[in-house]
This record gives sequence, structure tokens and C-alpha cells, in this order.
Amino acid sequence: MFIGEFQHNIDVKGRVAVPAKFRQQLGTGAIITRGLDGCLFVYTAKEWELLAEKIKSMSLLKSDARAFARLMFAGAVDVDIDSQGRILVPEYLRKYANLNKETFITGLFNRFEIWDKENWKKYKSKTESSSDDIAEKLGELGI
Repeated sequence: MFIGEFQHNIDVKGRVAVPAKFRQQLGTGAIITRGLDGCLFVYTAKEWELLAEKIKSMSLLKSDARAFARLMFAGAVDVDIDSQGRILVPEYLRKYANLNKETFITGLFNRFEIWDKENWKKYKSKTESSSDDIAEKLGELGI
């Protein structure tokens, strides 16, 4: 399970260190893709396969399903973890997530996300200020 929040820098070649707590779960590699809310999603191979099966089962007749599949798969890339525990984030994904030198890596159970530091701070602040409303809506769903 991926949990926690970690600050790491991206080097000039586009490599970012994976938190030591996450490396064992990833094994020798991971899949990175465009995420939602302006971040990148990083999955283990096993979790990626589970997600792929769910997306594959969605109806191609629905435009939202097609759009989501394109977002997830067209931008996805397999990456290896180097001997120093880093992954190379391709330039097109760094641009998508507006990644600069400072990043935050956030664990979210079956995946982790890579955020630009400033974007993460803004998102986190906005979410924290809305936490009562979010909790109420989730309560209505039985969570």
C-alpha cells in the first residue's frame, strides 16, 4: 500500500527518486501516466493490469469512456528503477504535470502520484479548506 507524502527533486535529466518505502512494492519498474488534477499517476505492473481490465470493460460507445482510456493509455510509459532508486519521467509527462525541480510524491493506496510542489500545495490547501463539505458528501454515499 502506498501512503504518505514525500518531497523530492527532479534532476536535470528528468529523474526523480522513488521514496524508499515504495521501491519494494514496485520491484524493478513501474508505469507512469497522465493523472487527474494536474499530476502523474504511478502504478505497479499488477495494479496497472487491474486498471486496464476495468477500462477495457467500459463501453466504447460513451465518449467519456473513450476519453478516459486515451488519457490513461496514450500517455503511459513503462519505466525502470535505476540503482539509486530513481525513475525517469519523460519530458511530455513533466510538461503535462508542470513538474519543475521540486516535487511531491503522494501515496494513494494502490498508486502514488507525482505533483509539482506548488500545484500540490494549492491543491492540498483547497481540499483541506473544503474538508467539511467533502466529508458531508461522502457521508451521503455511506463512507
